[in-house]
Amino acid sequence: MKKIHLLATATVATMLISQQLLHAETLKSAMATAYLNNPTLQAQRASLRALDETINQAKAGWRPSVIGSGQYGYKHSATVGTFASSGDRNPRSMTLEVRQPVFKSMQTVNSTSEARNNVNAAREQLTSVEQQILLDSVTAYMGVLRDIAVLELTNNNVAVLRRQLEASEDRFRVGEITRTDVAQSKARLSRSISEKIKAEATLTASRAAYRKTVGNSPASLEQPASLPPMPASEEAAQEIAKQYNPRLVAALYTEKAARYNVKKQYGGLGPTVDVVGRLSKSWENFSTIDQSTSKEILAQLTVPLYQSGSVSSRIRQSRQIENQRRLEALSVERDIEELVRNAWEGYREATARIASSEDQVTANDIALEGVRQESEVGSRTTLDVLDAEQELLDSRVSLVRAQRDQFVAAYTLLSSIGKLTMQDLQLDVTPYDPSRNTENVENKIFGWGIDKE
Repeated sequence: MKKIHLLATATVATMLISQQLLHAETLKSAMATAYLNNPTLQAQRASLRALDETINQAKAGWRPSVIGSGQYGYKHSATVGTFASSGDRNPRSMTLEVRQPVFKSMQTVNSTSEARNNVNAAREQLTSVEQQILLDSVTAYMGVLRDIAVLELTNNNVAVLRRQLEASEDRFRVGEITRTDVAQSKARLSRSISEKIKAEATLTASRAAYRKTVGNSPASLEQPASLPPMPASEEAAQEIAKQYNPRLVAALYTEKAARYNVKKQYGGLGPTVDVVGRLSKSWENFSTIDQSTSKEILAQLTVPLYQSGSVSSRIRQSRQIENQRRLEALSVERDIEELVRNAWEGYREATARIASSEDQVTANDIALEGVRQESEVGSRTTLDVLDAEQELLDSRVSLVRAQRDQFVAAYTLLSSIGKLTMQDLQLDVTPYDPSRNTENVENKIFGWGIDKE
């Protein structure tokens, strides 16, 4: 009985360390695996690479276009009268046209700037998804550790209550306690078995969540040695969030892109200038022997006079969208302020709860020892001992959960201020560079191969 009691009073840290093997997976390695393999994150990267093409499409307004055309046909003609004649011929022609835009009322410039800001916003959205995946990894990792510890506690409690029931039956046989005491011991053992089954099911769910996020099944997980670096105060966290929270930065880029879109739409009211070079050649247009060649270079000026009100409508629409994006950025700023405040309070509460739970475990451990000693001399009942054991178990489970909640709250706070990134966490993995694809495709003038990284 004494040996089981010593096992029951082991610290939560010791139980977690017992799960480790020589090559235990660490929290950072799990996050690095998710960073490389999570399909949601990979899909967001592909979405960003697709958006990179809008810069190339906008810059196409500077580039020439080359168009070739040709026609071939059959024509029969017949003339009646004094000079009656008839004949068959095959009229055909070929045309090559090169058109070089020179001036488009700044539409190309503003369209390119709009595309760049939309890409910058998408990069921030990618960072936001990256942070969410890393936070999900932390949550899944700590959830598995928590549920392993809870299962160990419930297993140990079942063993203790089995010994308690055996002791109660022995004491009943010699007349020291009543049948009621034995029944109470049986009931408490049945309850502990039920809690063990529930803990097993919860651990299975946690392992499934880990595999979903990280990409592999958890084997032996190592308890993190320490929390990540945290902001000095809530005020400091708020200031950092205003600079680095990816949702807020993305909203500001989107607002800026909307302003360039307004300028682009105004460009639809202005003139355009193109230089056009054209080479044409035709055969048998009027007779079977005629042949003509035409070469020309033109400066073409186009001035829109009235466009059915469509351009004016697009200008009004773009200005409303700009106003919408400005208000959305303000709304996101307020959301982030609330998010940081709640994250800070969640971290503070979880940290305080750990200290309280540790005191509770110490007190319940002492109380259980005292109740057991008093039970041996007849001043405490079996139910008193069972209640004391249950309170100690509950306080240990609460401590395990508080430790898990503290880690998750800490990383949630880092996510809210924009510091839960691969670079900030210094994960041992090659970072994904979104600018590389942008540089590869923004000036690409032909080819349809894509980067699938």
